[in-house]
Amino acid sequence: MATPFLLRVLEEPRYGWAAKPSTREICREWFFRLNIFRSRAAWLPIAGWFWTLCLFPFGVVFLTRYFSWWLMLAGFLYAMVWIGTHGTMYLHRFSTHRAFKVRNGLALLILRNLTPKIVPEEVYVVSHHVHHALSDKAGDPYNATNGFLYCFLAGELHQPIRRDLTEKDYDHVCQLVRHTGMRCNSYEQYQRWGSIAHPARLIAHYLINWAFWYAAFYAMGGHALATALFGWSAMWAVGIRTHNYDLHAFGKDRRQDGVDFDRGSLAVNAIWPGFVAGEWHNNHHLFPQSVRAGFLWWQPDISFTCIRIFRLLGGVTEWRDFKPKFFERHYRPYLAARGNELVPSPQAEGQRQAIGRLANFQRSDERRAMSGADDDLVSERQAQT
Repeated sequence: MATPFLLRVLEEPRYGWAAKPSTREICREWFFRLNIFRSRAAWLPIAGWFWTLCLFPFGVVFLTRYFSWWLMLAGFLYAMVWIGTHGTMYLHRFSTHRAFKVRNGLALLILRNLTPKIVPEEVYVVSHHVHHALSDKAGDPYNATNGFLYCFLAGELHQPIRRDLTEKDYDHVCQLVRHTGMRCNSYEQYQRWGSIAHPARLIAHYLINWAFWYAAFYAMGGHALATALFGWSAMWAVGIRTHNYDLHAFGKDRRQDGVDFDRGSLAVNAIWPGFVAGEWHNNHHLFPQSVRAGFLWWQPDISFTCIRIFRLLGGVTEWRDFKPKFFERHYRPYLAARGNELVPSPQAEGQRQAIGRLANFQRSDERRAMSGADDDLVSERQAQT
């Protein structure tokens, strides 16, 4: 449910939130937002594209000087699996939904910088709270029903925070991101730059992070490996812009009974992002604060596996796991309803027995999940008041 704060926290485009804008309106607004001569607050949208475009020369160097099919495969897997998994772990489950807690500043530093930095926290986190409050409705910053371009350019058009927030609202915004390790601007700095992050600090973070990872990749495989992995990172940086459009079924209702249980959004449990990053998106919308999103036996969750490893190493102290509640509130009732729908016939008893065996299997899976959970969550969704 959208609170008054979430309804006003983002900068509204000139075409408004209510109507679906035309392609021309979207393009005009995009150039308007990137006009640094109009407002210095345009620095953050410009920076997002600048760092993305800076990744492409690495790919060009790799393709022209160091190309090999093995390194192509390595780059593909690194970008699609590891960077995607890190985005799910850090930006999505930790930064936005606080599904788990880290032990100390060192653990946070490691978690924050497990890959080359691509997406600034404030661009992702604040707008994602609004997305969950208004999924696929007017005001959703990446409303899939408004089309591909609306989502692809959302980072500049719909995700930046308003530039005229009151001091109280700005402090509320800062509370949404402080746990990520961001050092927030003062209110006076925010009024000058229109952002939570100071340009100098964000640029320094990118430079140090990229220098570290390029040196690490170079030490492992020379310029060939480093350029391959950085070059493929550009593919992820562009692809993430279509992430929500894809996972909300291109704005169409393609939810399947028995697979997609959340009916408050158009999110679907798509196979590719689920398998490569644990991004079972409909499950996530059902329980957004869950440390895992892969609830069923056929839904692997590599992000949760990585979080578990980080916990074994001492980096994670608490988490919130909704898998037992998923079975209790959704899956077992669904199986029971399916069993009651079976018509009397010679085959009906066999069908009921098969469903019963599946239910028993899922109950045992639930018990294993409950034994591994640290704590339970009182409420299903984080209240932003």
